[in-house]
Parts: sequence; C-alpha cells; structure tokens
Amino acid sequence: MKKAIHYINQFFAGIGGEDTADYRPEIREGLVGPSLALNSMLDAEVTHTIICGDNFMGSNTDEAVETILGFLEDKEFDIFVAGPAFQAGRYGVACGTICKAVKEKFNVPVITSMNEENPGVEMFKKDIYIFQGGKSAAKLRDDVKAMANFANKILKGEKTGSADEEGFFSRGIRAQIWLKSGKTAAERGVDMLVKKLKGEPFETELPIPKQDRVPIASPIRDLSKSNIAMVTTGGIVPVDNPDRIQSASATRWGKYDISKVDRLESGVYKTIHAGFDPAAADADPNVIMPIDVMKAYLKEGKIGKLHDYFYSTVGTGTTQAEAARMGKEIVEKLKEDNVDGVIMTST
Repeated sequence: MKKAIHYINQFFAGIGGEDTADYRPEIREGLVGPSLALNSMLDAEVTHTIICGDNFMGSNTDEAVETILGFLEDKEFDIFVAGPAFQAGRYGVACGTICKAVKEKFNVPVITSMNEENPGVEMFKKDIYIFQGGKSAAKLRDDVKAMANFANKILKGEKTGSADEEGFFSRGIRAQIWLKSGKTAAERGVDMLVKKLKGEPFETELPIPKQDRVPIASPIRDLSKSNIAMVTTGGIVPVDNPDRIQSASATRWGKYDISKVDRLESGVYKTIHAGFDPAAADADPNVIMPIDVMKAYLKEGKIGKLHDYFYSTVGTGTTQAEAARMGKEIVEKLKEDNVDGVIMTST
C-alpha cells in the first residue's frame, strides 16, 4: 500500500494556540488531528504526522526545514500533504515552505491547500500544488477531500486535469493538448473576437497575470523639515478599543491623538492583536508603537513634526482586499494633513 506523510501546525495538533506557536518540529507515528480525515479519504496510509509551530517555522526556517527533512530521511513515503491552511498566513507560508523543501529533497509529489487571500499562495503556487481552500476550519473536510482526490489520481498514475478542472491555483505551466473540438487556433481566435465584438463572455487561452505593483516613493530630502506619521498593524489602541477593531481578520482601523503625550502608557493603551503574546505590548505599548522614541527625535530636531495622530489596525488574518481598502482610507487622511512620510510598524 502507498504511504503518505502529513504536516500540520501546533493548533491543529491540539497542542495549543499562540502560546505554543514556538513549538519545535516533532514527528509522530500515526494520525493526529486532520490526519484522521486525510487518512480516511486517501488511497494510501498516513504513516506519520509532522507538527511544527507556526512561529518556529517562520523565525527559524532553516533549522525547522533541516530538522523535518532529517525526520524523513529514513521514512518511506509516496506523497507529502500539508495543511489545509485556510486563511492563516503563517500556517500557509509554513506549508508552502516545507512542501517545496520536501519536493526538492525527495522528489515526491507534494500538495497543500490555502484560501486565495493567504500570502502563501503567491509565494509558492508556481512551485507546488496549492488547492483553493476555505477561509476557516469550517471547510476542513472539504479542503482535505479536494487534496485527497487529486492525490489519489497521482498515486494511481491517472491523468490529471488543468488547474481550473482540478481546483488548484494556476502554476503558470502551459502544456500542449489536442482539443476535442478539433478547431484550429485561427478558428478559436476568430470565435473569441466575434464574442468580444458582440459583448458576449469568452475565455482567453493566454491569460495575463495582473501585476499589483506599487511605485516606490521618492526619498524624503530632509527629515528635519518633514511631517512624519505613525501607522501600525500591531493592534495598539486605547484600552476600551473605541473603534471596536477586531483581534483578527480586521475590517476596521482607528485614529488616536498623541499630540499631548510623550509616550503611550500601559493601562491607557494596549494591544488587541490575537496573533502574538500581548504581555510585552500591554506592559509597554511603545514596543509596538514607539511614540516615546519619535517624541525624542522630535525634540532633537531629527524630524520636523510628528503627526498628531497615529493609526492602528490588526494584521493577522486580515484579507488582502480589506487591508488594501483600509490602507487607502488611511492614506487619504494622511494626505489631508500634509504628511510627508509614514513609519509603519508591525509585530
């Protein structure tokens, strides 16, 4: 019987949440968490489950990858599956990182699944099969089933279809095929042109990827004469969180007056970010939003003005679409106040 190995993070292994995100790589014989569902759908036995904390993979990538590849050296396996990672950015990047490394080291098929908003999609879709998954664990069985169905085709040596047919993100790989219609390229081209002229829907055979590029801003010539603003995705807000910014998957942002303070005081400000241990930020909010340092720079004349307000939201789980919308809204406010430059802090 064919054999498979499954990679999951500390949360889906039942070890814990953010408090255990630094969990070191571990390999367990048998099934853990989502491996149970995968094993029930796969025409192969999931012999081992690999677990690694998302923070450990992100902060100690080389060590994590080397350790996991070491786990696999003496294992027999025909396919490697990771996730599904849904919309969880760090988990998605971890799945993509280890899948790519396993593919390159052991030359076996690798499969994972992520939501389209997961940053891991853009980072790894050209290297590995990434199935289009749901936003949350509510779609776990569906996402596992999609990966398993495709994995079964590979394990049986069956012909696989295109990205659209199978449900994974396009990898930019084009293959020559014989069309059932038998139409020549010239005929298909004319058909598309006629449909376009009539305003009818048509699908190009050569899609051009959209490039979401942001032009690099010109450098600030003289900081000592510039108005600088502070923006964060670290979730620093007044303790009552007046704008009700969500702790994850944020759709709101806030604007807070710092014109009359020299630093952000604990007990007055805190973080509502759900993606990291808040203890340090709650004890000293300036570690995320360094108003104390910026006020010192202002007094020293290193900057001409510190904008009277700082802006804050939460980055973890926030979709690209929501982040882009909030960014545009904040930029409009900064333009109105003639801000020359922005320092953006994260976590």
